[in-house]
Amino acid sequence: MQVAYYTPRVQRPQPIERDEDEPEPTPRLDLGGSHPMVPGNRAVLRNGIAYAPSNAPDAVKHAIWAVNTIRTRPYVWGGGHGSFHDYGYDCSGTVSFALHYAGMLNQPLPSSDLLRYGERGRGRWMTIYSRNGHTFAVIAGLRLDTTDLRYGGDVGPRWHIDGRDTWGFEARHPAGL
Repeated sequence: MQVAYYTPRVQRPQPIERDEDEPEPTPRLDLGGSHPMVPGNRAVLRNGIAYAPSNAPDAVKHAIWAVNTIRTRPYVWGGGHGSFHDYGYDCSGTVSFALHYAGMLNQPLPSSDLLRYGERGRGRWMTIYSRNGHTFAVIAGLRLDTTDLRYGGDVGPRWHIDGRDTWGFEARHPAGL
């Protein structure tokens, strides 16, 4: 049995012509003009790309769309800590990146600080699971993790549809999410 998914075609941005006296704009995250969405309350994963649920708060949608831009980056220990924009990301750098683009974090945090981030317990839209040495998040039903449980090892920021054992992890969530 073959299954096909329709994925909207991405329109490439055209260069903007500027006057020489015009100041350069502040750099912003380039989402490639694509904000994939699905109806409902749960994100959907298609070919490694997370589709944000239409009923989710904007902060959750922005986090999902932002993480889609780093979903193929490699695992780099300490990656994403000096800056939100890096060659590769570790676990807490990945979660910090998502929180930053959700408008919930101004600077990257290590796993140990994410143990105390936000409010206790699981959130409706976003939950951060932390312990000393590792952190991951569940955003709108998809797991954001740098560990590949199927094949083992650290691979970098990836979306997963399967869950993960949370024993030993502290569940936290951003206020309101």
